[in-house]
Amino acid sequence: MRRQFLFIFLALIVANTSQAQTRSTRIGYIDMEYILENVSDYKEANAQLELKAQKWKQEIETKKTDINNLKESLKAEKALLTKELIDERETEIKFLETEMLDYQQKQFGADGNLIRHKAALAKPIQDQVFTAVQDIAEAKNYDFVFDKSSDLTMLFSNKKFDISDQVIRILNRTDKREQLTKKQLKEQEKKENLENAIDENPAMKDRQKVLDDRKAAREKLILDRKLEQEAKKKEYEDRRKALLEEREARKNGTVSEPAKTDATKTSPSTDKPAATTEQKTTTVQPAATENKAEERQKLYEQRKKELEERKKKILEEREAAKKAKEAAAQKTNTTNN
Repeated sequence: MRRQFLFIFLALIVANTSQAQTRSTRIGYIDMEYILENVSDYKEANAQLELKAQKWKQEIETKKTDINNLKESLKAEKALLTKELIDERETEIKFLETEMLDYQQKQFGADGNLIRHKAALAKPIQDQVFTAVQDIAEAKNYDFVFDKSSDLTMLFSNKKFDISDQVIRILNRTDKREQLTKKQLKEQEKKENLENAIDENPAMKDRQKVLDDRKAAREKLILDRKLEQEAKKKEYEDRRKALLEEREARKNGTVSEPAKTDATKTSPSTDKPAATTEQKTTTVQPAATENKAEERQKLYEQRKKELEERKKKILEEREAAKKAKEAAAQKTNTTNN
């Protein structure tokens, strides 16, 4: 069967070559297994089928365990049983073994439930794949498109002729078409066309990589500038806040001159003149002023240290951005040369 298929294939190529000598024959291929593995609907359904298969396997193992237990029991009691009872138990064991094998064949045989369920899951996806392949072949003038995972033996296949990714993009676009707006759909198609062109042209793929690298470097430079501006803004706000706090502390540290009290007022217990408020404040004021001055000095030194650390960090980020820009420019020059 395979030889006949190869013979027909070669005959078609020869006929097509003789009829269209002015145009080169375009051949592509797909990998159906790879496509099915990358379609979300099929993966979810296949995962559920695998759970069923595991349940079937557990049932088969349970049946095997029961049969083995019956065999061991018969072996242990055989000397005590009559020939009729022995024949009866052996018949029961044989019946259970046949039932277990039939169940195993029913679930995992060549025409079992597992194979039929997998075929039923793959059928709708395969129909969509065939439709997508026809669209791609008509749009890009392919003469032949083969399935790598079929019975056709491909001794060598160049990756640039693989259109499996293009098929997957068409299937995903079909699934998302109802959820996208017209503008989003148009952008998606534009992106897919670019990806298809890159897949077919390795040189374009290299150029696109260079453009992506430049775009990444440019975005990083913009981000670094934005971070630098934010750091400067924060530094200015912190400096302003520190000045306001220092001014407020200085204002709180100045003690206003209190009103004088009557010096002739005496203490009720000693009949001596009582100490005035001015005299009491005078004894407390020097210690309070010294504490305020120390606190202001510590606050000033702490703010100064924070500002120096921020300045150092900004300089380091600026230097890193500069090096990244130079590396990107050097890489671009190397590519252009």
